[in-house]
Amino acid sequence: MQPITLTTDRLRLSPFAPGDAEEVRAACQDPDIQRWIPVPAPYELRHAEEFVEVTVPAGWRDDTEYTLCARPRGGGALIASASLHHPRSGSWEIGFWTAREQRGRGYATEVTLAMARWAFTRLDCTRLEWRAEVGNTGSLAVAEKAGFTFEGVQRSGFHGRGTLRDCWVASLLPSDLGLPCPVPYLPARCDAPAGGGVTNATPPRAPAAGPGSPPAPAGSPAGHRPASRA
Repeated sequence: MQPITLTTDRLRLSPFAPGDAEEVRAACQDPDIQRWIPVPAPYELRHAEEFVEVTVPAGWRDDTEYTLCARPRGGGALIASASLHHPRSGSWEIGFWTAREQRGRGYATEVTLAMARWAFTRLDCTRLEWRAEVGNTGSLAVAEKAGFTFEGVQRSGFHGRGTLRDCWVASLLPSDLGLPCPVPYLPARCDAPAGGGVTNATPPRAPAAGPGSPPAPAGSPAGHRPASRA
């Protein structure tokens, strides 16, 4: 697919360019991003250059991952990075991070909803999935504000730096945004299954976001998935 540009009330989402590498490097020095996203540590300029010059273009070219950077509509500093990748038929997964100095302003939610609407209207997406390592309450707060439904804990679902960790899972459907679904959806009854189990998961309480809150990176870490790292 050819890269696209999206706009929101405040933001312009467009593909990364080679000149963005230094801003990406600076953003990824943040300890919170390095804690919750499996980026290389230490994160050097060469990693950022590979990300913007190789990883991102390859994702668009091969239709495996669509990554955009967010800046103010009128131009300005890098605010966030967000990506969609396609783990299974009809379903896409979103990942994102926000530069530390840009947090607490609702940008991550705005970016997430813009990417979600594009996925539902242009990619035949029937389910948008959010995943984040258990404990990443900043990312959870973004998912909740964007309207995702928390579904529970996926054991051993997050792979980073050679370790498998449990992750939270939530989903957003086209109908959650008032959009049609390309395939009819028949929800299951909420009766308890035989042998027990959880049918209605309750999300942990996420603290209010603020300038010092975590970066809200989700499980698909905006292009920095382990498989695409150097």
